[in-house]
Amino acid sequence: MYYHRIPHSSLEVSVLGLGTMTFGEQNTEAQAHEQLDHAVAAGVNLIDTAEMYPVPPRPETQGLTETYIGNWLHRHGQREKIILATKVTGPSRGNDASIRPQQILDRKNIRKALDDSLQRLQTDYVDLYQVHWPQRATNCFGQLNYRYTDEKLAVTILETLEALNEQVRAGKIRYLGISNETPWGAMRYLQLAEKHDLPRIVTVQNPYSLLNRSFEVGMAEISQFEGLELLAYSSLAFGTLTGKYLNGAKPAGARNTLFSRFTRYSSPHTQRAIAEYVALAGRFGLDPAQMALAFVRRQPFVASTLLGATTLDQLKSNLASLTLRLDDEIIDALEEIHQRFTFPAP
Repeated sequence: MYYHRIPHSSLEVSVLGLGTMTFGEQNTEAQAHEQLDHAVAAGVNLIDTAEMYPVPPRPETQGLTETYIGNWLHRHGQREKIILATKVTGPSRGNDASIRPQQILDRKNIRKALDDSLQRLQTDYVDLYQVHWPQRATNCFGQLNYRYTDEKLAVTILETLEALNEQVRAGKIRYLGISNETPWGAMRYLQLAEKHDLPRIVTVQNPYSLLNRSFEVGMAEISQFEGLELLAYSSLAFGTLTGKYLNGAKPAGARNTLFSRFTRYSSPHTQRAIAEYVALAGRFGLDPAQMALAFVRRQPFVASTLLGATTLDQLKSNLASLTLRLDDEIIDALEEIHQRFTFPAP
C-alpha cells in the first residue's frame, strides 16, 4: 500500500480507501467485517462511512453501516491505526426519508448527528467529519444544470462551520471535509475559515471517474492552489465501468439490478462510452475495473480513491489495481475516448 499526507493536516491516508455504503443492505455484518479485515490487512487505513448509510436509505436500516463498523472497531482494538471518516446529512432530497425532524446543518442537528455516529461507531472521536451535501439547492448527485432560485438558506455556511468548530474544540472531530460540493461552496468554506479563524476543510469527497470528470472543470484548480484534495467516490460509476451491465445485462444481486433508483449511468450515450472503455481495456489485456481505478489514482488532485464492493472477490480485484500503471499509449487512448464522450454522465 502507498500512503499520502493530506495537506493542512497530519492525516496520512492509504491511496485506496474503503467505502462502506453497502454494509447493512447488500452486505451482512459478517460480510462487512470480512471486507474490513481484508482491507486493513492489505494496508488500507481510511474507512469512509456516513450516518445515512446504507444506501438506498431507509428508516429500517439507517445507521447500520456505522453500527457494523463500530462493532468491528471494538473487536479490532486498534482504533488509533484507522483514519475514520463519516458524514452528517444535508436536507432531505427527493423521496429519501428524513433522519431527524429538522434535517438542517445547524448547531443542534450537527451535535445530535455526531453524537449518534460516535455511539454507533463506538469511539469518542472521528478523524474526518464531512458535510455529506450542501444545505442549499445546487448541482450534486447527477445534476449539472444550475437553477437560479430565490431560496433563503435556513442555515448559512458560516453557521455550519461555527457549529462544526464547537465539535472540533470539544475533541470529537480532528479534521473537517465537504462532500458533493461545488467550486463556489468549497471556496466559501475556505474563505470563511480564514476570515473568522475557524477550522479549515481539508478534503472534498466528490464523484470522479472515466464517466464523470466534472471535477476537472473547476475543483481541480482549487485542489492545486488551495491544497484541498479529493477523496474520489463512485470511481467505477456504480460498477458500470466493469462492463457487467452492458447490452442490458442485469447480474443477479448487483446494485443496479436490485435498485431502480440508480440510473445515472444508464443512458444510451453513457452505455456507448462504457463499451468503448471496456473494449479499450480488452485490447490492452487489462481488467476494465482496474484500469478505471488506476486512471483515478494517478490524478494529482486525488488523495485517496474509495473502493466500494459487495463481494470480497470484488474488493480483492479492486485492491489489485494498486500495482497497475497506465502507460502513455493507454492514457492517450483514454483521452481520445474522453474527447468524444466528454460528459457521458453527471
